[in-house]
Amino acid sequence: MKVPGTVTIDLKDYLDLIEHSQRTSELRDNTSRAAKEMSVFLSFLCNRTDITPYVEEFNRQSKTAKILLQDNRATIEFTNDTDEI
Repeated sequence: MKVPGTVTIDLKDYLDLIEHSQRTSELRDNTSRAAKEMSVFLSFLCNRTDITPYVEEFNRQSKTAKILLQDNRATIEFTNDTDEI
């Protein structure tokens, strides 16, 4: 819900807010990139050995992510996000 109006804050606080926003964006990008790299690594392992029991145990214990194995390809899905990596 958007409420019309104005807010006055110090310029330093505004610049800190902008900097924090940029850092958050970078962190999101880095997390996405790391998840993609982990997917590649897990896919590599799938082709070398049966990791299904370990993936099932991870999925049982994890509250924030799930690993999906399909056709010797691993993907990581975050439970609080609709994007698959």
